[in-house]
Amino acid sequence: MSTFRSIVFASVIAGFIVGLLVTVAQQFGTVPLILKAEVFEKAAETHQHDTPAAPQAAAVGHDHAGHDHAAHDHGAEGWEPRDGFERNAYTAAANVLTAIGFALLLAGFFAVRSGATGKGISWHEGLMWGLAGFAVFTIAPGLGLAPELPGVPAAPLLSRQVWWTAAVLATAAGLALIVFHRSVPTAIAGVILLILPHLIGAPELEQVETNVPSSLSHQFVTAVTVTSLMFWSLLGAVTSALFARFDHGTDARA
Repeated sequence: MSTFRSIVFASVIAGFIVGLLVTVAQQFGTVPLILKAEVFEKAAETHQHDTPAAPQAAAVGHDHAGHDHAAHDHGAEGWEPRDGFERNAYTAAANVLTAIGFALLLAGFFAVRSGATGKGISWHEGLMWGLAGFAVFTIAPGLGLAPELPGVPAAPLLSRQVWWTAAVLATAAGLALIVFHRSVPTAIAGVILLILPHLIGAPELEQVETNVPSSLSHQFVTAVTVTSLMFWSLLGAVTSALFARFDHGTDARA
């Protein structure tokens, strides 16, 4: 089996395993919190529909918010999976595809690392790579943009996506400089990259009005963080173990 096939086989198998395990974990962690938040969201929408129109002066002052609400209502009328099996099936499929994508990224790093050192990748090293992924894709952007429940207003999507991408890239580059180029100047540059996105600051609304309890939001942030830690730890360890197994078979036949 070639190195490319080892990468693909390890990533697909690891993605299915980790994606399904994370889906099960979400059923006990994040999903119940999302369902509770949706109750508050629907109650707020019902209240807004039943409330008489505000005076013209107030309406002009909140024109942008009014357009956002109309857009939300229009989007809510679109198709969405039914609660129960259909919704869980789509969630599982999304988790599996996401896990396969990140596993391909990790396995590619494992292949380059193994080729450069001439040594195989252990699951311990894979676990460390997984934890690095957790730091890059969860901890760093989460410090500025915490996971949000339905019914909680947020800054415009595009600005959040730009900041999230910048935070991920800066964190990845900063960690790489610190870990792989062990010198004082590169370590300083790495630290600067780590803190730069947070010095700039994530986009946020000046005022957030929601009837979703803050305690529910805090529970959701904790649940998402724990689930993400599980995801990345398992993905790093399982992908590295499978890649080492497939790649070892390639070396043995060579």
